[in-house]
Parts: sequence; C-alpha cells; structure tokens
Amino acid sequence: MRAVAESWIDRFPGLMSLPAELQADLVGGSEVISLPRGTTIFRPGEAADRLLLLLEGTICVTQKSETGRDVTLYRVSEGDSCILTTACVLAFEEYSAEGIAETDMRAVAIPRATFDDMLVRSPIFREFVFKAYSKRITDLFALVDDIVFQRMDVRLAARLLELADDRGIVRATHQALGTELGTAREVISRTLAEFQRRGWVEQSRGEVRLVAMADLQRMVRKAHAQ
Repeated sequence: MRAVAESWIDRFPGLMSLPAELQADLVGGSEVISLPRGTTIFRPGEAADRLLLLLEGTICVTQKSETGRDVTLYRVSEGDSCILTTACVLAFEEYSAEGIAETDMRAVAIPRATFDDMLVRSPIFREFVFKAYSKRITDLFALVDDIVFQRMDVRLAARLLELADDRGIVRATHQALGTELGTAREVISRTLAEFQRRGWVEQSRGEVRLVAMADLQRMVRKAHAQ
C-alpha cells in the first residue's frame, strides 16, 4: 500500500505532510483512472460523486451560454483539481457545465465517502482542498475581468500566445478559438484577418502560425498596463 501511496500522493505537495495512516486510507479509498482523449467526464445535470486530482493530461470545462454558444471556462492541468467538481461535491449540487478530456488523461478519483471522511479527520486535507479551490476562484475572477473589460483582439492575442507550440503554431479552427473566448466564429475570423494584414500571423486550414510573437506580446502587455 505504501508504494501505491508514493506513486501519486507525492505529486501533490499539499498532501505529502499527511500522516502515513491517513495517506494509506486516502489511497486505499481512492482509484487511479485512465481516460482517452474526447471522453466526457461530467455534463450538466449529473451528480458530482467524486473529486478528481489530475495526474496527466488536460480537462477542458465548457458551459453553454443562453444563446447556445459554448464558452470555455477553464482548463484543469496536471497537479490541479477541478473547481466545479469541488464546489458540487461540497454543496451536493449537480454539474452546471461539461468537462471533456482534451488529451489522454490519468486522474485520482476520490469518492464522496472518502472525501467526506478525510475532510472530517484531517486539517491538512481540508487546507489542501480549500487552498486549491481558492486559487481556481481567483483564476475565474480573472477570466470574468477579461471577458467584461478586455478588447477581443487583446484576448485573442493572449490566447494564441498561450496555445502556441514551440514553433509558434496554434492548431485550432476559428470555431474552436471562438469557443475558447466565448465569441462568434465570425469575430475570430475578422480579428485574425486584421492580425494577418499586420503581418503578425499566417493562416492555413486548421492552424494559425505566429510569425511576429513580439508584436502580439507587446499589444497584450500594453493593454494590461493601462
């Protein structure tokens, strides 16, 4: 049992200080799951019956707006937990958004019974849960701030820089980028066309190549400094 504990608990610094007995109980009451890319992990209306701690891969959490448009809320990366899952488990609420495995993924699934038991027994576990929850809440406030106050060209530039690989290539359709930013495909197309006119990007089917990353970075920095 100890070897199993070390295999994933050491991936989460906030849990490493748990006493050995509690580590064993946490691992024994949890399960490591593997899911392929494209798997729907949760959807609106489903009950939240487990907490997920991501070991490998990425989960993309999206919500459908009143107009029927999908909006990307946030991503869960390696070493993170999902804020929506945490909130729903704590409040016994159903999911209000959809989580999809953006890549092949591995995660620790902590069932509600184990989660509730650890919350009661361990201040260390409680601190781990609420510290992660607080961090994700802060990230969501930053997202709301961007949506409400930031220009779309600045938001698109920032997201392109975030999504670009080592060669400066973003593999995404205009529709996918619209979902990322909560706007229409046509808005993305017009903004990318302007970026291309300025010589900042080159476009081909299903991808955008950033050819003037410094100019995009400069625009984002200037907007955030205002």
